[in-house]
Amino acid sequence: MIRAAALLVGFALLAPGAARALDLERTEVRSFVEDMVARQHLDRAWVEKVVAAAETKPAIVDAMSKPAERVMQWAGYRKIFMTEQRIRDGREFYATHRALLEEVAARTGVPGEYVAAIVGVETSYGTKTGKYRVLDALATLAFDYPPRGAYFRGELEQFLLLSREAGVDPLRATGSYAGAMGAPQFMPRSYRAFARDGDKDGRIDLWTDWPDIVESVAHYFVEHGWRRDEPVVATADLFDPDVEDLPGNRIDLSQTLGTLRAKGVEFSTTLPDDAKGMLVALRDADGPTYRVGFHNFWVITRYNRSPMYALAVSELAAAIASATPASAPAPGPIG
Repeated sequence: MIRAAALLVGFALLAPGAARALDLERTEVRSFVEDMVARQHLDRAWVEKVVAAAETKPAIVDAMSKPAERVMQWAGYRKIFMTEQRIRDGREFYATHRALLEEVAARTGVPGEYVAAIVGVETSYGTKTGKYRVLDALATLAFDYPPRGAYFRGELEQFLLLSREAGVDPLRATGSYAGAMGAPQFMPRSYRAFARDGDKDGRIDLWTDWPDIVESVAHYFVEHGWRRDEPVVATADLFDPDVEDLPGNRIDLSQTLGTLRAKGVEFSTTLPDDAKGMLVALRDADGPTYRVGFHNFWVITRYNRSPMYALAVSELAAAIASATPASAPAPGPIG
C-alpha cells in the first residue's frame, strides 16, 4: 500500500495535462544536480541551466505506461512493421547503402539486412526519429515516473555527459518519448558505450551520418555476442501446451534445443541439440503460435527486451533480403 501511494503521488505531479518547467527546488532534482557536480565534476551553472530548461510532459508518461509490446497481440504488432511500404522502403534503403552494408557485414558478421531492419523498425529508416526533446523525455521519466525513475535518472546523467563529450546540444536534440536518439534510437548510455565513428570524420552523428549509424548498430550486436552465420529464429509447433516446466517468452538462454525437443517443441535448424534456445509463445486471435529463438535472437532482445520486437526485426530482415541485388551479401540465416 505504501508503494502504491507513492506511485499515485508521483503521477499526480503530472496531472492534469499541461507541460510544466522542471522545478530546480524539488528535493530530488536538487539532489541530482548536486550529484552531477560532485561525482561527475560538471559545472554547476551549466547543469542547472540545462536541467531548469527541461519540461515535464504528461504525454510522455502516458506513452511509457502502455508500450505496444505489452498491450498488443502478435498479429496486430506485426502489422505495424511488416507493411508493404516498410518492406519496399527497406529494399530501397539496402540498395542505396549496399556498399556500406556489405563492407560492415563482411567485417563484423552482422548481416546488412539486420542493420537495415533495426533502423526500419525503429525509425522507418531514419525518417521518424522522434518529436520530443530528449531532455524533456528523460527529465519527465527521471522525476515524474516512479516505476523507472532510477533508470531514467541514470540516462539523464549519461545524456549530460554525452552532451559534454560529443557536442550533442542538450536543448535541441530530439528523440522518442523514452529519450532514444537518432536513426537507431540509442539511449544515452548506449550512445556513449556503443556508437562508433564509421566514416572517421572525428564525430559521431546517429541522426544523419549513415556510416556512423550502420557501424554503430553492427557494433552493438557484436558487443552483445552476435555470431557470424548462425540462424536467428525458427517456426515451431508445441504438441502439449500444458507441459510443465516449459517457460515461454522468458528472455534467457536457459534451455537447450535438445531440452525443448524433449518437451514436445518441434522445429528445424542446423544447430546442434546442445545449442541454447528460447521458446517464444505469441498470442494471436486464432490462438497461440510458437517460435524458437536461438542465440542471435537473444542478441536482438538486447536492443529491445521484447520477443515480439526481435521477431519483427527478423521478419523484416528476411523480407528486405529476399529482394536484394545478387551482388549483395547473402541473407542472414533465419532458421
